[in-house]
Amino acid sequence: MTDGPLKSKLDSCKDKTMKPSTFSIGHRGGACLQFPEHSKESTMAGARMGAGVLECDVTFTRDRQLVCRHSQCDLHTTTNIVNIPDLNAKCTKPFTPTTDGKPASAKCCTSDITLAEYKTLCAKMDAFNASATTPKDFLAGTPAWRTDLYATCGTLVDLKEHIAMVEALGLHHTPELKAPEVPMPFDGNFTHDMFAQQMIDAYKHAGVPASRVMAQSFEFESLRYWLKHEPAFGETAILLDESADKGNMIEAVGNLERYASEGIKTMAPPMHYLVEVGKNSTMVPSSYANKAKELGLRLITWSLERSGPLALVHEKGDYYYKSIQDIVTKDGDMYNYVDVLARQVGVVGMFSDWSATVTYYANCFGLQLMR
Repeated sequence: MTDGPLKSKLDSCKDKTMKPSTFSIGHRGGACLQFPEHSKESTMAGARMGAGVLECDVTFTRDRQLVCRHSQCDLHTTTNIVNIPDLNAKCTKPFTPTTDGKPASAKCCTSDITLAEYKTLCAKMDAFNASATTPKDFLAGTPAWRTDLYATCGTLVDLKEHIAMVEALGLHHTPELKAPEVPMPFDGNFTHDMFAQQMIDAYKHAGVPASRVMAQSFEFESLRYWLKHEPAFGETAILLDESADKGNMIEAVGNLERYASEGIKTMAPPMHYLVEVGKNSTMVPSSYANKAKELGLRLITWSLERSGPLALVHEKGDYYYKSIQDIVTKDGDMYNYVDVLARQVGVVGMFSDWSATVTYYANCFGLQLMR
């Protein structure tokens, strides 16, 4: 980091006893920088690093059981399914080796297999080898700035197990209802509303109060459903927003008024929606951030520690640093970003792939500490 008040403040906290914080949200478990995402191991590591809120991205299996996966159809890159012949054969698109210049490919969905079959898989780092000629080779491809050290056979979990794990840890929950990648109703009569209700029912049946659950969705209709049918959970729900990715930030900012008028309390855009370059090449709150604050909307953002070495964000056009890539040159700039998001934008939570980064900042500034 560049010398200055922020660096001095952070340095002064290095000997503090760290506490969990609800400002620190474990993205896909909270440790998927180094551990397989949505594995038991990533969740436990995220908790050890002080994430006060732990995420399960929720999708469903062929027998309509809810499981934790970032995408309904990512099993071919996040597990070893293609290397298990019987299960590879059940994939929407089984593994195909590279040939005639075409990359190796596969598409395997949770809805292709049952919960029992899902539980036989090993979680791995999210990656694939497009040059693979065998299923085993296809499992490779982890970026050099990540690691396979903890990816020997990560433990997959279903939603009930995830809830029990988070409850035993005394932490908070943030399940995301993933957009189905299969036609709905699935299998004849499993509707989207049934899926949305089943996710909330899992928390109700486990006795988890709505005050400790922040349900998420990119789909506005899902939040509308919860506000109407499960208002206690709707009040704490988060509308994820990537609507400006196609280039129309003015429209995205304008939509905030409609969301607020329909009862949405919390918005969660990516970090670069909330910060822009101001005078003297400084980071300042964006028009999106200012409008959300004007409307009284709470803000949560995503996702820290997904970008690799920050010296390369400009060259790569990195998504998470898109609006400030011209002034980011080194890894220490990450904490400048966090500081503006926390103290100027006023976000109340940050998703991170390595929870310790956000937890350390939260402890240093006394943000939403638990216990």
